[in-house]
Amino acid sequence: MSAKLKGPWSLEEIAQFLADTRYPLRLACVGDDGYPRVVSVWFTFVEDKLFCASHKTSQLVALLRSGARVGFELAPNDPPYYGVRGQGDAVLTDQGGAQMLEQLLDRYLGGQDSPLAKWLLSRSEEEVLITITPRRWFSWDYRQRME
Repeated sequence: MSAKLKGPWSLEEIAQFLADTRYPLRLACVGDDGYPRVVSVWFTFVEDKLFCASHKTSQLVALLRSGARVGFELAPNDPPYYGVRGQGDAVLTDQGGAQMLEQLLDRYLGGQDSPLAKWLLSRSEEEVLITITPRRWFSWDYRQRME
């Protein structure tokens, strides 16, 4: 990772956390009205990039087409609190969205046989691949002091 780093975790610890966790990524974008939007999305982390997929008509895709700068956070909701947040640049690609959706279904649902997975796959050719290149990472870990 060549992004800037602040907080108690090393880049290797951040990468391991991202690989191990199944929490959705909270992704923040700014709308045309200047107000931020936060959307929870499934993700995977490969070769220093975050990858997501979203339907081509989603509000998230529309927001990212207007502006590529994003903020993000990945953390559990319950104490003790720990996680990572950051800032980066998003790129949308019409190719690869369907394949990423399949990977995300396996990662988050454990397969592609559930009713939700089947519904999502029925329109998978309309998925957009979202690639986020992190520029800054901020980690925090309050587990020791909260236990």
